[in-house]
Amino acid sequence: MTPSGTEQHTNVFTRIHHQWFTEFKKGQMGYATIAIIGQSCLGSAAAMVLLMGTLDTAIQMTLLFFVTILCMAFNGAVLAQLRPLTTFNLLIMSVVFNTLVVLFHII
Repeated sequence: MTPSGTEQHTNVFTRIHHQWFTEFKKGQMGYATIAIIGQSCLGSAAAMVLLMGTLDTAIQMTLLFFVTILCMAFNGAVLAQLRPLTTFNLLIMSVVFNTLVVLFHII
């Protein structure tokens, strides 16, 4: 309910993001540590399938650049102890992008 007494309709993704972020913020140190390991492994798998693929070299290297940058951005955000929301959003972006790269090359 909003202060005016009307119900506020939120997007499903917004609610899920908020729930997951709240949980991440509670145990940020532990979740960030586990996430570094997981998303680094996922990023390595994405880099491997990219380099094994048959895409044009320019496209391949561009995608590899984004895989690397997103993984490094999250790792850097954790090490620099940036705000939890920034760190969490970088984690989500990295995991989604790397998963899409892997799935695209598997299919």
